[in-house]
Amino acid sequence: MPTVATPSLADLDAEQLNAAYSAGDTDPVEVVTACLRRIDQLEPMLRAVCDRFDEAALEAAEASRRRWEQGNPLGVLDGVPVTLKENQQVAGRPTILGSAATPPVPASRNAPVMDRALEAGACILGRTTMSELGMLSSGISSAHPITRNPWNLDWSPGGSSGGAGAASAAGYAPINLGSDIGGSIRLPASWCGVAGFKPTYGRIAVDPPYPGRTIGPMGRKVGDLARAMSVLTGPDPADPWSLADDQTHWLDLSFDPKSHRVGLVLDVGDGAAVDPEVASVIRRAAEVFADAGAEVVELPPYLDPGTVNLIDKFWRASHWRRFNQLPPDRQSRMLPFIADWCRGASTITAVEALEAHDAQMTLGRSVLEATAGLDLILSPAAPGPAFPAEWPMPSNNVDKAMEHIPHCVGYNFAGMPAASINAGFTAAGSPVGVQIAAQRHHDRTALAAAAFFEAERPQDAGRPWPDVHSAHNTTPVP
Repeated sequence: MPTVATPSLADLDAEQLNAAYSAGDTDPVEVVTACLRRIDQLEPMLRAVCDRFDEAALEAAEASRRRWEQGNPLGVLDGVPVTLKENQQVAGRPTILGSAATPPVPASRNAPVMDRALEAGACILGRTTMSELGMLSSGISSAHPITRNPWNLDWSPGGSSGGAGAASAAGYAPINLGSDIGGSIRLPASWCGVAGFKPTYGRIAVDPPYPGRTIGPMGRKVGDLARAMSVLTGPDPADPWSLADDQTHWLDLSFDPKSHRVGLVLDVGDGAAVDPEVASVIRRAAEVFADAGAEVVELPPYLDPGTVNLIDKFWRASHWRRFNQLPPDRQSRMLPFIADWCRGASTITAVEALEAHDAQMTLGRSVLEATAGLDLILSPAAPGPAFPAEWPMPSNNVDKAMEHIPHCVGYNFAGMPAASINAGFTAAGSPVGVQIAAQRHHDRTALAAAAFFEAERPQDAGRPWPDVHSAHNTTPVP
């Protein structure tokens, strides 16, 4: 029986699948069947999928097989397995956001990103788990068992797109879609050792829209992220902030470091300090760019202490309002950590809530000003290594819930694209992702730089994908 460490159809990337389909070496039905078998084998341990679409995925694969046989594929995602995050609506199915407190009301329509993927011929295998209401950087929710990290089952995969991160590392599908408002793609990408991309705000339509929130792809290869972006971008009436197609050449990942000015940020001025092992990995990543001819400059801290606490205060206020709208029996089903987090906003005044709201715009402007004149900015995605799977947050402290997000969240409110790609490992074996950000609308630059680093990164940063069946259980010391 194949494992994640054994090459199989489930381990092929989208480019390899396109070539194999075109040559007749395999077909989408065989590939989807292999991916579903992989999920069957590993889900008892990982718990990364909450909603499976086996029958529909196989039907889509059969239709794709016929198109490839006739020489009429719909494009680069035709017949490629894809997963959605749990917060993406599927008509007729409830969207409970990882929470047993959410009323299970069936969605009236698909999310725009699902319709675009289906129109492109993708085979959607199901939906991956998310943390409670998307407000935890872990795999914990009240609706599902704990989602675990394929590199070590005692570790968290991160969140809130934890299921997508675990699915990517385990090889469930080449492309696993997540969403991100403060690092929810890049944090699990870092801790799971995969590639993840938060595009420019508005690139992929979000329903319902929310300031700073984006949808983006995760997977084992940067090229797969680019292929996903080439299909999933564009405007939709459901999202008034969605952007028009600007003819970005998504599949052109050529990159010349000599023509780029690169910033290095190890201290943004707020939040948790960067772990020394993590800092060492990120400095070594910056050396890869410098050695190839890029001009690398280290940036000083640019955020006022307490900035992210204000963002956290606004998010708490927003969720406290929703919490109060639930009847008591529903409130009692919510994860206690998140219920306590919501209650932390119970004494916030209207003036304080507006101050916290305005801090989002101030944060975005601070990031844009600090990074002006730079083509790329390198930093950690997460300040520390993977943490115990049973902890809802890296701090395990509701009063310091968001202290780990300052390197990520600024790019959400600046609207800037940012990728995370594995750059190395700690002594305990935790993956460490380097975040590669670019200026607004320069998504191709961020992806091309990530592809360059993927090809040129230190040899020990490219370990074989984990064999989940033999994942050792040594939790790192926090």
